[in-house]
Amino acid sequence: MKKTKKFIYLISPRKIKSNIFYSELASIFKSKKISFFQLRLKKENSKKIINIGKKIKKLCKRFNVKLIINDNPLLAKKINADGCHLGQSDSTVFEARKILKKKIIGVTCHNSKKLIKKAIIDRADYIALGAFYYTKTKKVKYRAKIKLIKEAKKITKIPIVVIGGINLNNYKKLLLNKANFLAISSYIWNNKKYKPLKAILKLK
Repeated sequence: MKKTKKFIYLISPRKIKSNIFYSELASIFKSKKISFFQLRLKKENSKKIINIGKKIKKLCKRFNVKLIINDNPLLAKKINADGCHLGQSDSTVFEARKILKKKIIGVTCHNSKKLIKKAIIDRADYIALGAFYYTKTKKVKYRAKIKLIKEAKKITKIPIVVIGGINLNNYKKLLLNKANFLAISSYIWNNKKYKPLKAILKLK
């Protein structure tokens, strides 16, 4: 039997409203397609993020998925997550490393070769490039072209996570161009056609 490749870096919905979410997440993790789950709750307070994060951490451990906390290394430490994702306006890799030691630290590099090179020097564990396509998840200031993946691959071996408007119609192109992981959010959580698990299973 062909081994399923775990190529999805799943980003949480903006709000986690009920306990149904956790059983839904468990069924998604069972698909064995998810490598990372990023908890990204911009509008919640720290206490709520910690509570939700600890519940998700148990699921991640059970299904061998790495839990990444968005923006905040201190919260990542309190939740005992596997790592933290840093945007360009968050703390530096150096500062996050002091808090998280050997845990995973990923960095947003938008569409910039300069930021990719800086992340490599700073010893980030992965880089996130994009947005490659239009997305409603966040305002797109930076559009990246497919050739950026190839250019990044020439200068580094660290994994590349691609982001921005990824769906059923465009995901294969990114994988064919050697992206390591696809960061996906609204295609899963706000899909008008498919429920979250079905949306995940469509990505082969």
